[in-house]
Amino acid sequence: MKMTKCLAALVAVFSLSVGVADARGLLDFALPHHAEKKEYRSGSLGADEALALYTAKQRQNSFEACADQFPGNKPLDLASVPVGMKPMALCSNGFAVLYSQTSKTPVVVVERLSASRLRDAKGEERTNEFFVDPRIPTSGRAELSDYRSQQPAVDRGHLSPAADSADQHAMAQSFALSNMVPQDPSSNRKTWNKAEQDTRKYALRASGNVFVFSGPIFDEGHETVGKNNVWKPTRLFKLVYDEATGHAWAFVLPNAESLLTRPMDYATFVKMTGMRLLEGQRVTGSIS
Repeated sequence: MKMTKCLAALVAVFSLSVGVADARGLLDFALPHHAEKKEYRSGSLGADEALALYTAKQRQNSFEACADQFPGNKPLDLASVPVGMKPMALCSNGFAVLYSQTSKTPVVVVERLSASRLRDAKGEERTNEFFVDPRIPTSGRAELSDYRSQQPAVDRGHLSPAADSADQHAMAQSFALSNMVPQDPSSNRKTWNKAEQDTRKYALRASGNVFVFSGPIFDEGHETVGKNNVWKPTRLFKLVYDEATGHAWAFVLPNAESLLTRPMDYATFVKMTGMRLLEGQRVTGSIS
């Protein structure tokens, strides 16, 4: 992956602008929403409890413990991320996070889905205990208070969904703020939720591994939330890759109330965002 191009879509100084015609094109094919994501009561974990969720290898700034979450076991390269973004590699049981201590959000979250994993995930009780990721230095992380009492309100939006968690340990890890972005409630509970549901439905039918890349895009003029100035995305993306067929497709959605658009093919995604997340992988087409 050429991360300099990837981050060109994430920060204004590196951004590749999208024309009005392109933006309109995304909305030409509107699909209806399915059921909204429910709002849950939430608690929080203390620092010691949170740290205990991770193994010694998962506490390191390395993708060694979660290389299997990437296509071909080839993790994203931190060295290619601009130094100013202060990148970190964070591993969890069911996903990997390329994290920025500058935006205090993920840059990309990657997870490997399969029918067996999602069957295990079905029926897992949502823990809903959000927590500050203790592996990140204080100066480079979001705090729970950053998401509270914001006007307009923001959700703590999962990039690796809680509903993808195969067991309670993975579920607990999914509530780390290192897996979150400040998300418009309507986007999180409707449009983004629909994209997550559709991805799970596909993975349940797939014959092998389905890799999902999710992340924020920070266009020029993006806002921040909280005293720690956590960057609020203007848009979000979800790229899906079926390893067995080579098919890849993506959604690029505004961080606002909207309708879910038809997915775009990988070439269109790369042209729009500059993100070559499947560099070196066999891409043979898209879904119809």
